[in-house]
Amino acid sequence: MTTIPVTTWSLEQTAPSDLLPAPVPEGDVRVVRAEVPSPEFSRFLYASVGGDIHWTDRLGWTYARWLEHLTRPGVETWVCYDRGTPAGYVELTPGEEGSVEIEYFGLIPAFRGRGIGGHLLSYGTARAWDLGERRPELPPTKRVWLHTCSKDGEHAMANYQRRGFRLFDTEVAEEPAAPTPGPWPGAYPV
Repeated sequence: MTTIPVTTWSLEQTAPSDLLPAPVPEGDVRVVRAEVPSPEFSRFLYASVGGDIHWTDRLGWTYARWLEHLTRPGVETWVCYDRGTPAGYVELTPGEEGSVEIEYFGLIPAFRGRGIGGHLLSYGTARAWDLGERRPELPPTKRVWLHTCSKDGEHAMANYQRRGFRLFDTEVAEEPAAPTPGPWPGAYPV
């Protein structure tokens, strides 16, 4: 089996003042919380955003596993819409001692390169910072973190750094080479 080296970078913010918001894009772009846990919708977002950048870890999840994850206290999905069409999303997952992970973030390929991603990341990061205020069962947020890797979109790292995230760890590992799964097999060229 052929393998490829994959670099994973971990980034963080340690104060709300670290966030450097992007401009709001022109037009009818909105970010709305998906308040009803929906495995179908979350799987659609995951496969549509990550299909061309090798997101595969959740493709085998059952409906029950999706529902279990989405109903964990504090897990939130924020969806960006461009003129009523889902364009991307941010998934927030609270951790220990006031830590909130931006577990997933990205745009559906057709919406990339239009200034929407910076706005969505800014909005999602702000919601991570106020998660404890909005969810009294959670402690106040003390740290917002995420990871990205060399398989992610070519502008991902620069977007994170422009929003005020700082690198705190780098790892390199060999992973099996595989074609992109797309939102359905063969949706994107290899």
